[in-house]
Amino acid sequence: MSQTPPINNAHPKYQSVAEDLATRLRAGEWGRGKVPTVRDIAELYEVSSFTASRALQVLRDRGLVVTRDRSGSYVIPNEPVAEERSRWTVVMRVSPGPSQGASEAVVRVGFARVATEGEFTIEPLDLPSGSDKSEAERAAVAVAENEVRGVFFLPSRVSEELCRQDEWFLAGCRKQGLPVVLLDRNLRGDGRPLEYDLVASDHFDGGLCCTEHLLALGRKRVACVIASPTTSHIDRLAGYLYALRKRGEECTPTVVHVPEHLEARAAYPWIAEELVRAKADGVICYQDYVAVGVILELFRRGLNVPRDVAVVGCDDLPIGQSFGLGVTSYTYPSEAIARSALRVMANRIAHPADPVTKTLLSGQMVVRDSSVG
Repeated sequence: MSQTPPINNAHPKYQSVAEDLATRLRAGEWGRGKVPTVRDIAELYEVSSFTASRALQVLRDRGLVVTRDRSGSYVIPNEPVAEERSRWTVVMRVSPGPSQGASEAVVRVGFARVATEGEFTIEPLDLPSGSDKSEAERAAVAVAENEVRGVFFLPSRVSEELCRQDEWFLAGCRKQGLPVVLLDRNLRGDGRPLEYDLVASDHFDGGLCCTEHLLALGRKRVACVIASPTTSHIDRLAGYLYALRKRGEECTPTVVHVPEHLEARAAYPWIAEELVRAKADGVICYQDYVAVGVILELFRRGLNVPRDVAVVGCDDLPIGQSFGLGVTSYTYPSEAIARSALRVMANRIAHPADPVTKTLLSGQMVVRDSSVG
């Protein structure tokens, strides 16, 4: 047999061996005849018999070879050799509560649309919130054993406990040689350095556009609601503050920082009380569900939206589109994020030593009745 290239250490050994064998099968190296035995594969690639056997099993699972008792493994006759479909895992650690399903959907829809156009499949993974370190690491092992090439990961913003689970899982991915691309935000924490490639909505631009929209409507006391130390909230706050600074001294910042112990339904009346206390006439909410909850609480306090308080949300979720008032929102570019994330992943696999990258994609303002009436 001809000299084989070195094993790619970015993947489990059996997977790298299988990929190289599949490439040689497609090139017709063994025609339609017998492929190397387990012993031959182990010798050729300098791996154990166990690793060689697993690599051969991968080829069988893909329908590339068939094993005959006491005879060996053969290229499947009279069939075109199938092209390998890349497999990716998407992990979404969205906040629990009434908006959980919608938040998952807005991320998933982009990958679902792109997957229908390409030769790859998306394997969703649910990392339970109660996972300990060993469970989180086992989840990473399971991903690698499923022949997944990389992980797209939306970190949790909810608590330090869930952030530790994120760290355990990502450490497990690193041990398995699985490249990771973060979606929409860095791991939780103020000023946390970026350790993985990140593809996100441009939350700074979102905060800037939402604030400028409200200021253009003549609002003088615009508030910004944030809830956790994550880049999505911090960057949106930065865009809000920058827009106010451009206006000069006539606009005083009002930042409503929601206590993290409050569940969603308890947070809405708390936010409304803070807005009333600050005499806000405009507010930017970090998500459309929050915007709808705040609008209802403002109604309960006798305030008119948008006459007394103009309300803007983010992500342009279905609830904001179908709510009777219609919520003005900054869209989440889910499909563009999915496409960019796949390109970033391909570059990471091709150039594993490159510096980490941060890719930001702008959404757009969708203006509805909650701000303009």
